[in-house]
Amino acid sequence: MAARILSERFYERDTLTAAKELLGCFLVRKIGRKTWRARITEVEAYVGEDDLACHASKGRTKRTETMYGEPGHAYVYLIYGMYHCLNIVTEKGGFPAAVLVRAVEVEDVPKKETDGPGKLCRFLEIDRTFDAWDVTRGEKLWVERGRLGKGEEIEATKRIGVEYAGHCKEYLWRFEIAK
Repeated sequence: MAARILSERFYERDTLTAAKELLGCFLVRKIGRKTWRARITEVEAYVGEDDLACHASKGRTKRTETMYGEPGHAYVYLIYGMYHCLNIVTEKGGFPAAVLVRAVEVEDVPKKETDGPGKLCRFLEIDRTFDAWDVTRGEKLWVERGRLGKGEEIEATKRIGVEYAGHCKEYLWRFEIAK
């Protein structure tokens, strides 16, 4: 199994490259004796303090500290006081960048249960206790290699919910599997 788990080297690259290559990979969550393998189908990239849509655009804070950490760690935060969002830190330590996992598909589970960042975290029981979690260890929460299927392509569009981000709202940094 260890050979299938994405290593820190996968994440310590350009965020846009890592984001695209996460599509088709499997987010794996072990809960007790149950292990869920969720195929990643949609992500968004957030890159540095100059990206006005990135939490780090306001600098290093208690909330964003994890984004400045080592690549391959989860950055989990709460939005609207009720939904958790899972990101994976990319690039190099000290530079705030991460990929938000927006949607996954789980075999035999209706897509509507996992087609949003809050929904997938609720389904997979991912909360703030996973903030700064090392997803390269292969314990409780990790990502395994995957690939796009025959006929699948990557579609790049604008990120969702970042209307406040000035010119950065125009970046085509949302990637999803298009069939």
